[in-house]
Amino acid sequence: MFAQQPAIVGVGYTELSRASGRTVLELAVEACRAAIEDAGVDVADVDGIVIYGLHDTTTAAAIATELRLLNARWTVDLIGGGHAACAVVGHAAAAVSSGLASSVLVVRAANGRSGRRMGGVGEEVHAGGSSQYLASVGLVTYPQQMAMWARRYIEQFRPAPEAYAAIAVKSRANAIRNPRAMMRQPMTFDDYFASPMIVDPFRILDICPESDGALAVLVTDSLRAADLRHPPVVIKYVEHGGLSRPGADLEDFLGLDDLSHNFAAPVSERIYERSGYGIDDFDLLQIYDCFTHTVLLTLEGLGVAPRGQADEWVLEADTMTIGGRMPVNTHGGLLSEGYLMGLSHVAEAVLQLRGSCGDRQVEGAQHALVTAGAMMQGSVAILARG
Repeated sequence: MFAQQPAIVGVGYTELSRASGRTVLELAVEACRAAIEDAGVDVADVDGIVIYGLHDTTTAAAIATELRLLNARWTVDLIGGGHAACAVVGHAAAAVSSGLASSVLVVRAANGRSGRRMGGVGEEVHAGGSSQYLASVGLVTYPQQMAMWARRYIEQFRPAPEAYAAIAVKSRANAIRNPRAMMRQPMTFDDYFASPMIVDPFRILDICPESDGALAVLVTDSLRAADLRHPPVVIKYVEHGGLSRPGADLEDFLGLDDLSHNFAAPVSERIYERSGYGIDDFDLLQIYDCFTHTVLLTLEGLGVAPRGQADEWVLEADTMTIGGRMPVNTHGGLLSEGYLMGLSHVAEAVLQLRGSCGDRQVEGAQHALVTAGAMMQGSVAILARG
C-alpha cells in the first residue's frame, strides 16, 4: 500500500508494426506526448520518467531532453524484461507517494521486429549469468527456453492440446475488437492446429508476434488526478517477486517441488493477504501471455483454476471472453495485439476501468488484476476505478 494513493491518468500509444521506420527514441517521445495529452496536463507538469527494457530501448534522460522536461527530478532506466511491466508502475507509484516526483511517465519503447529482436540471435551469442547454462546446450531463444519450461508441466499434468488452441483463439477474438491489434484476422481451432510447429510444444500461434512501437502511462497522485480529463485509475497494490532470491542455494532456488509453476504460485498468497483482495474480487484479468502456456501457469498460480486443471477452465465456453465469466486479455494480449513487454496489459486495464473500450468493454468493470512475467520472476498490479 502507498502513503499517498497514486493513480494512472494518461495512456499513450504509437502504432504497432513490424517496421516503424523511426528510432526508438522517436517512438518513445510520441507515446509520452500522447499520454500527456490523454491526461490533459502540460508537459511542464511532468517531472519523472521510468523506462525499462533489455538493451533494446532508449533512456529516460534522452526522453526528458526531447520533451524539454526542465523540471525533471526523477529519472530511472530499469533493466528488465516482461517480468518488470507492473514493477515499473510500482516504481512510479512509489516516487509519487513519497514525494520524489509529482507526475511520472512509465515507458516501454522498442523496434522489436525491425531492430534488435527480443531474444534474437545474430552472428554471435553472448551468454552471461544463467544464460551460459542455456546457450551451452543450444537454448538461445525464448521459444526454446519456454518450451523446456512447458515440457515439465506437460509431462506432469497432460493438459489437453486444445487448451493452447483455446487461449490463442479466444485472445484473437478479443483482438478483433481492438483497432490497435496487429493480429485481427479471425482464427479457428483448425487454423491453430494447421499452423507450423516452431519448437515443440509451441506452434507459431502459441507465440506472440514481434513488434515495433511504444507505450506510455502517466502516474500522479489521486488529489491531482481528481480534476483531470478521465476518471483516475488507482494503483492499489504492486508486488515484484518469484521463485528465487539472491544468495539462495539450489534447494532453496527450486523453492517448490518442481518447476511446473511460474512466479504466480509463490506470490499469490502474499498478494491477497497484503492487498485484502481475493481472486473473486476482480472483474477482469490481464495476464502476461508471451506464450499460451504462460496463461495456464498463471491462472493456476492465482487460484483461478486448481493445480493441473487450467486447461479445463480455458476450454469452458464462457471463460476469457468479453461478456463471459472472468474476461482475460480483453485487448488480445501479447499473442494478438503485439509485444511491448507487458506494459500494454497495464494500459488495457486502465482503459477498461475508465469504461472507454467501446465494444470490447467489460460492463461495470471496477477492479483489475494485471500480471507480468512468464517464468521465475514476475510482477503484479491491482488497479481500481477511482
